[in-house]
Amino acid sequence: MASPDLAALARQVQRLTDIEACQRLRVAYFRCLDTANLAEMKELLTEDYACRCVGGDYVYEAKSRAEFLEVTAQGFHSEIVTQHNGHGGEIEIVSATRATGVVYFNDLVYHFRTREFLMGTAVYRDRYRKDGGRWRIEYGEYERGYEITEILPPQP
Repeated sequence: MASPDLAALARQVQRLTDIEACQRLRVAYFRCLDTANLAEMKELLTEDYACRCVGGDYVYEAKSRAEFLEVTAQGFHSEIVTQHNGHGGEIEIVSATRATGVVYFNDLVYHFRTREFLMGTAVYRDRYRKDGGRWRIEYGEYERGYEITEILPPQP
C-alpha cells in the first residue's frame, strides 16, 4: 500500500480552504451592503480596491476602497432597503495570493423617498488577493443581465 503524499494533500486542503474563504467574501460583501455595515465592508476590500458596475442607465467606477465606501455610505442608508443574493461562486485559485471568481446575483432595491423599485440580475467578475494571510476582494465588476425599475405606490 502506497503512503499518501502528505505535501500534495496539504496543498489540496489549502486550495479548498482558500476557495471557501473567497466564496465567503462575496457573500459577506452582499450582507454588508444590505445592512450598510461599512466598517465590516472595509475589512473585506483591499486598500486599492477598484470596481466597475454597469446597469441599465449607469456606469459606476471607483478607483479606491475609500472612494467606494464614501459613495456607498451616500447610497445605502436608512431610507433604502436592498436585498442582494449571490449564487454559486466559481473560484479559481491562480496562486498562493491570487484568485478570480464569478458570482451570479440578483437584487431588489427600494428607495423610500422616490418610491423607486429596482429588480435585476448581473454577474460579478472578481479578483481576490491574500494580504497578511487574509483574502480580500481586490476588484469587482458586473454588467447587468437585466434591470427593471418602476415607481411603486405608497411605501410598504
